[in-house]
Amino acid sequence: MVVTIPRHDFPTDDLAEGLAVLRESLSWAIEDLEEVPRAVQDAFSVSLTLAESSCALDPQVSEIATWDAWVTAMQSGSALFAAALETEGTVQCRIEQKLWAIPASGPAYYTDAGNWITAFFLAVICREKDRMTTLCRVPISLLRQSGADYDEYIYAWIDALQSYWLRRPGVGDKLVAAVAGTSPETARAADPELMLKILYPPLDLFFRYLRQDHEQFNSALTDALRWHREYWTADEERTTNPDGYVALGPLAMACFAHDAGFPINVESEYLPRHLLLGSRLGEGQT
Repeated sequence: MVVTIPRHDFPTDDLAEGLAVLRESLSWAIEDLEEVPRAVQDAFSVSLTLAESSCALDPQVSEIATWDAWVTAMQSGSALFAAALETEGTVQCRIEQKLWAIPASGPAYYTDAGNWITAFFLAVICREKDRMTTLCRVPISLLRQSGADYDEYIYAWIDALQSYWLRRPGVGDKLVAAVAGTSPETARAADPELMLKILYPPLDLFFRYLRQDHEQFNSALTDALRWHREYWTADEERTTNPDGYVALGPLAMACFAHDAGFPINVESEYLPRHLLLGSRLGEGQT
């Protein structure tokens, strides 16, 4: 049986104008990529907002322009950490059909664990295996040098994802440590509601995926989307936040599961159909 989780309502009257502003801001950030070291962070932030906001009008990513927005966000996130891996010179990164010589940044305040998770999820969704591999070679010690205040669980979570993708041992133990670190008794930096409804569900989904438990994966996916909706409708400010238009972490885990042959028995605009199915793969150079 297919379960449907409807996306929450939000105003769209001025959305077309807002998308135009985002595209202009992204163009400015991209133009600065070779001259301003932090321009790649600006491009990442704006391109992700543009990708998520585009789904307000194109919830299934049926239009090539929406897919292109997601590709640009993925490219920018990967470029952010490609630059972080170097301390001198430049790195060649493709963003929006062009190769850019992006200045090496080494560790920076924006090369933190949260941005790494987002960049990795985007690479999973876009099925960019080489970029996933490069991201998984980013040392956790580099992420810690950002100075950002995160609960310790996130580093165990990243360690589990990197170990899984690079076929290193101990994935299960690292994931168990990450899950334990999300408990209210342990976590201190993340708001408890954010932890329960947004940050924790991808870990649970990954656990079900590793166990190859199709039924429990779909059950956990249903819970994740319901919690996602609850979180992003708790007040008016959250309701209009583009971060709530797509359930990024659950979507990434569902892409892993779909590509492994899991039947995905949950439908929702929080999981854009053509991102989940990888329908646009191969359309254009990424």
